[in-house]
Amino acid sequence: MATKRRKIIYATGLALTVWLMVLFYRCLPDPLFDVPYSTVLEDRNGRLLGARTADDEQWRFPPNTKLPEKYVTALVYYEDKRFYSHPGVDPLALGRALWQNISADRVVSGASTISMQVIRLAGGNPSRSYTQKLREMIQVLRLELRYSKNDILTLYAAHAPFGGNVVGLEAASWRYFGHPADELSWAEAAMLAVLPNSPSLMHPGRNRASLEQKRNRLLERMHQNGIIDALTLNLAIQEIVPEIPQSLPQLSSHLLDRAFSGALRGNQLRTTIDFGLQERASDVIARHYDMLRLNDIHNAAALIADVRTGEILAYIGNTPGPATERERAHLVDMIPAQRSTGSILKPILYTLMMQDAQILPQTLVADVPTRISDYSPQNFSRTYMGAVPAAEVVSRSLNVPSVRMLQRYGLSRFHYYLQEMGMQTLTQPPEHYGLTLILGGAEGTLWDITSMYTSLVYHQQNERYDFESRSLKLSASEEDTSGGGGFRLSPGVVWAMLDAMGEVNRPEGEVDWRRFDSARKVAWKTGTSYGNRDAWAIGMTPEYVIGVWVGNSSGEGRPDLTGVRQAGPIMFDLFSLMGSTSWFQEPIRDTRSVEICLRSGHRAGADCDETEYQLIPIAGLETESCPYHQRIHVTGNPPERADTRCASATDLTPISHFTLPPAMAHYHRRISPSYKSLPKWKDGCTGDDESERVMEIIYPPDRAQIYVPLELDGARGRTVFEVAHERPATQIFWHLNDHYIGSTAEVHQMGLAPEPGIYVLTLVDEYGERMERHFQILSR
Repeated sequence: MATKRRKIIYATGLALTVWLMVLFYRCLPDPLFDVPYSTVLEDRNGRLLGARTADDEQWRFPPNTKLPEKYVTALVYYEDKRFYSHPGVDPLALGRALWQNISADRVVSGASTISMQVIRLAGGNPSRSYTQKLREMIQVLRLELRYSKNDILTLYAAHAPFGGNVVGLEAASWRYFGHPADELSWAEAAMLAVLPNSPSLMHPGRNRASLEQKRNRLLERMHQNGIIDALTLNLAIQEIVPEIPQSLPQLSSHLLDRAFSGALRGNQLRTTIDFGLQERASDVIARHYDMLRLNDIHNAAALIADVRTGEILAYIGNTPGPATERERAHLVDMIPAQRSTGSILKPILYTLMMQDAQILPQTLVADVPTRISDYSPQNFSRTYMGAVPAAEVVSRSLNVPSVRMLQRYGLSRFHYYLQEMGMQTLTQPPEHYGLTLILGGAEGTLWDITSMYTSLVYHQQNERYDFESRSLKLSASEEDTSGGGGFRLSPGVVWAMLDAMGEVNRPEGEVDWRRFDSARKVAWKTGTSYGNRDAWAIGMTPEYVIGVWVGNSSGEGRPDLTGVRQAGPIMFDLFSLMGSTSWFQEPIRDTRSVEICLRSGHRAGADCDETEYQLIPIAGLETESCPYHQRIHVTGNPPERADTRCASATDLTPISHFTLPPAMAHYHRRISPSYKSLPKWKDGCTGDDESERVMEIIYPPDRAQIYVPLELDGARGRTVFEVAHERPATQIFWHLNDHYIGSTAEVHQMGLAPEPGIYVLTLVDEYGERMERHFQILSR
């Protein structure tokens, strides 16, 4: 019976012991501090860019595991001299406090160690009693077993109150001294060591004299114990106690808002931003804003990206400005905002067409009046050049040839590759955007546009053939990622694109704008959206890509808002901050020296009379040879076209002649007086090549439906029909539904006011060449 009783007692004792051990093990809250933290943004080197209060409106930075030595020394000396030797409870201090409290018949000393203060802070500072003290002692022992001494100091420094809504060492250092805690002086460290211990001194703006006395007494004791020397003491005592809390830096407020509204809320984020560059770039935007707002332009944004790493070095989400009712738009981050792209995508189409062997850099592209279904694009200048080298289409940002290039390349293909390159805003099918996609018919973000061009430059620099979109990085811990499955893209065609964008005098819309005076060579492109609502500029060197957007976040357009006037100057001023940069090296392995026709820009054909060898991308070896040079025979003076039907073989002289299609020749002749039409045929000879066109109807397009509005007096308005002829002096006879209506020479235009109905326009020149065009006049 006794043995059985002992077993029961033993089992009960064991169970009680296990239960007590479990209670002891679980006596700490988990997590120890269940409090919200401020959202804190740092630059690449740990400098504070900005912060937001925690959800409970406290300035409470996330815990920092590395505490400044001066603060730790001052804190331990002031609060808990035997901190590193006791197990969380200091028996000597406890005995002294107990004796003092019994003698005074009230609580005059708590003997709280730093560890015990951590427990009180974690518990929300409950009311003091002997029972509560005993509970805290048990928890302190568990705390010391679970955490290292350094961890306990970290927990205290992160959660100690420092006056007002300031909690934690790092927040206090910034709010009171305007710098990080690792830059604290001895005087500052001593002040922050004594501050949480004195509830009556919780606000340094008040009770400054008392706070200064407590700080100085601590400094003097530290000197007496050999912690600091006399000179350090004298200098520290002379430091002024701060009067009021300071504002925290707000150097990248829009990026901070981005972090605060996302998954990073309540965390400390080390970004890729360079503090100094961010500061200088912000000054550039602010300086330009002073001029922009004079024209009622209120918003601008900029990104600076490192090509090698894909890291964002500067993030300017908008212009500075007062948050008045009208100007709250300054608070909007315009970098992720979807805006019409204008012409900023033209270089990408140019690159893809070279990759597809459809063009070379100097290949002529038609710049003539164009109507596709019910869409008729217009150049910014409202003029036409007839024939323009493809590279110049990009550099001059010409709309009409760009639309014709897109039609040739294929809308669906272009749409697909833009998505593959990282344009995330193309959520609709290609038909939704139509051919206006190349002129700003789709919306893009500054983030995506900068990312796409950064990927292209990186691709060219690394001479890769499988293109992959590289995501820009804002976080220092973010891994290098690539998007898309990749597609074939020759480094040579990207180099050719960058070379085309390397001109420094780039008028847009024939605006005689000043030459950018820059010590560096930059590949760049501007864009302006319809209605002058968005101005873009993108600039590239092998080291950096800079993207700029300017406009009004409300979408309000301004007459003078263009990429070249507003966004371009900002971009070049930002490049001036970047130090020395280089230029793109020719990818020798991916280029070949090929004989090129100087007049057409195509690979030289057998009939090209002026050629030179040029470096072209390997992809260009598959392009067609020159289609504009032809071998003809002439005789007489002035020369006339002839063959053996009207002249002897000995009198015929073969020559090479550069001949553009009639519409291209019609407009090209205006800017190139040296262009010569084909000689007329000698009497007795006529052209019998049905493929040889001498006339081309510019307007109306075939099968067009035309609405001619009424004039103010009620009369039917007139529409101008226009024809191009290889030899403008040739007389052309006009017929409408087989009725003769007149003739033209030199200028082949005729204003007509037909009634509603279906018509056939017939044109016959004096040599018998004939053309027809079907169209319909609508009643409304």
